[in-house]
Order: sequence, then C-alpha cells, then structure tokens
Amino acid sequence: MKILANDGLDQSGIDALTEKGFEVITTKVPQEFLADFINGHQIRTLLVRSATLVRKELIDACPSLDIIGRGGVGMDNIDVDYARSKNIHVINTPAASSASVAELVFAHLFCGARFLQDSNRKMPLIGDTQFNQLKKSYEKGIELRGKTIGIVGMGRIGQEVARIALGLGMRVIAADNNIGRASIKVKFYNNQFINVDIETEPLEDVLRHADFITLHVPAQKEGSMIGAAEFVKMKNGAVIVNCSRGGVIDEQALINALDCGKIAFAGLDVFTNEPTPSKQILNHPKISLSPHTGASTVEAQDRIGLSLAEQICSILQTY
Repeated sequence: MKILANDGLDQSGIDALTEKGFEVITTKVPQEFLADFINGHQIRTLLVRSATLVRKELIDACPSLDIIGRGGVGMDNIDVDYARSKNIHVINTPAASSASVAELVFAHLFCGARFLQDSNRKMPLIGDTQFNQLKKSYEKGIELRGKTIGIVGMGRIGQEVARIALGLGMRVIAADNNIGRASIKVKFYNNQFINVDIETEPLEDVLRHADFITLHVPAQKEGSMIGAAEFVKMKNGAVIVNCSRGGVIDEQALINALDCGKIAFAGLDVFTNEPTPSKQILNHPKISLSPHTGASTVEAQDRIGLSLAEQICSILQTY
C-alpha cells in the first residue's frame, strides 16, 4: 500500500509506516501533476501540510485515495466535507504541534518587547560605529510579567499559550465563541501543578483590556477578524501576534496602526499572500517576522509523523 507524503514527513513517521509494510513516497509532486502521479502509482494515502491543495477536482480525479492526512491542525487547504462524502478518511494531528506554536508566540512577544526585530537588523550594520545611539534607542523595553495577555481562540494552541503565560506571571483573558471555560493545568517540577479556570468573554472586551493579543483562529471565509475597527478598540500601545492563518489580520490596517503608534509592535508567522508577503510588511521595523514556522520544530515534526502513522495504520490495516 503506497503513501505519498507530498509536503514531506518526519523520519519517525516514515519508519513507523515502513515497519508496517507501507511504501512511503516523499517525492514533491507539483500541484498540476498530482492527480496523474496518484493514479499512476495507485496511491491510497495522500499526506500534505499547507502547501498542497486537495480540492474537489483532485478528489474526483483520484479514485484510489482512501485517506487524506494533514500534518498539523488547520485543514482549510482540503475540501474535508466533500472528501468524507466520498468515503475518504480525513485525518490531522491537532495536538502534535500546539506547544511549538505557543512557544513561537512568546518568541515574537519577547522579540518585540526588547526591540530585537530591529536591533538584529541594525547591529550588524552600525553596531560598531553607533553602539551608544542604538543602546539609547532600545532602552525602553518592557516586561511581560504582570501584563495582560488576551488569547483569541482557546483551542489546544490557545490553552498552551495560557499555560506559558501563567508561568510567566501574566494575567490571562480569552475570547472564544465555542468554549465558555477552559481549565488550564500548569505543571511544575517534581510533579507539582496548579489548575486555573479561565472564563472566556466577548472579543470586544479582550481587545479593550489586553496589553498583548494573540490569535489562534481558523482562516476567515470572508474578510479579516482584526481590521481598522478592531485596532481602534485596543489599548494605545497594545501588541498583536498572529501565528494562526494569514488574512485573519487586515495587513494594511495593521501597518496604519503601527505607523500611528496605536499598536506598539506586531509578530507575524503567517501572511495574507503566502509565499510572497508584501514588502511593506517584511520591511516594517515594528514587526517581528517568521516564515510560517509555528509547527516547525524537531519535536513537533516527530510527534506529527508518529501521529499520522498511528492513524493510517489503524485505518488501512482494518481493510
């Protein structure tokens, strides 16, 4: 039984599947040739990340498919309901990368709080000639401890963000239309832990009261969740981070809010026009940037590979 991991698969997943007798193909097939490749090799399982699109046309063209798997959480690049209507199993790995994404959120927060996104650009250029001037420019950094973080979307990733925030001594508030209360277990050394219940509240209240705002929501079907009207509601000098999906923030509205000082800085891992983000966004001195690498840690990729392998074996070995 053949499996095509078109956007790659960690070696742990390949080894687990190979041991069970599956043939794993990791050739990167261009989108326009994908249907022919799947049919020519009688692929039964197609594994993707965010790069490959699995739309109705591809599903209809590939009758050999039994499983479509997404290494990660969001499945907006897959026509999930249509695939399932054709009796194709659609699987993903919702828990495997939550900790990795949450840690990247704080990488961006710490980066912006101490101007690292700007100082890392300027130090190599003028650090040897204008050291004291740069030191003066970056002397008004801020601490995260004691501040309020607003988490928009309290799913697995949002709850991981809450755990880290609580450990840092932050006040946590959250908005989620589908979750009324989240119980966060914060673990310490020697098996000690505390449980903290967080009641969610309306988005407008979170935007109004948070010092730092982090977004963990699906891709928006129409428009952006955070635009000019939402920025107006935020505190002066608030901070926003998006490690969820491109388009959740109106990027032009973000630039305007940064330029006028309404927003102090932003952290972006995702962009409206991936893989060609706008030059305005990429060159803005108040934005900390990463190229959609939220789930891209060694540990997360290992968990993703093993989770996909376990699910595939469970499904296909019952045939």
